[in-house]
Amino acid sequence: MYEAQFFGFTPQTCVLRVCNAFQDCLYDILPVVEKVCVRQLSNGVSAEADELRIAARECSRRLQQALEERFMRLSERMTPLLLKRCLTVPPHVLLPEDQSHKDYPQAVQEAVRLESSISELQSAFEAEVCARQMLLAELEEQEEVQKHLDEITAWVRELQFSWVKEGNSSFHDSFRVVMESIKKLQKAVLEVYNKAPQTD
Repeated sequence: MYEAQFFGFTPQTCVLRVCNAFQDCLYDILPVVEKVCVRQLSNGVSAEADELRIAARECSRRLQQALEERFMRLSERMTPLLLKRCLTVPPHVLLPEDQSHKDYPQAVQEAVRLESSISELQSAFEAEVCARQMLLAELEEQEEVQKHLDEITAWVRELQFSWVKEGNSSFHDSFRVVMESIKKLQKAVLEVYNKAPQTD
């Protein structure tokens, strides 16, 4: 609500403050009136004063209740009247901080456009960051795989060099024979393991 921004309060708040002020005054005045009435009517007789005090208290309670109900009904009618006739800001009246919006409407539109562009750029930047992180993770995996491949290649070259140095036959044929022997050895170890008695 622009009225609340302009005045610093809403019509409902204004009516509520008036109601609170009325109730505070009522709470302050009724006990005083009650004491004065009891003193004037009792003529100094204590027995009559006690009875009058009880009756005055009951009358004060009823009066207070009636006045509060009446004032609440009035306050419900006051709110729309205040909003319509007193607390309505005309269209041509602006706050000082909003005056620039009227003087430079293009600047407002440009600001909205810039905010939209900034939001789009922010989203694109976040997407680029996520993509970069994924690429870095994939690159690390590839580097790890390449490291293992280089180790295997180096081992094969060393084995080939040793084979040639010892004057053995073709490395490729010998390597094939070695791999077949390794497979047979693995198979034999597995058979021995299966035949061995199992202990709990």
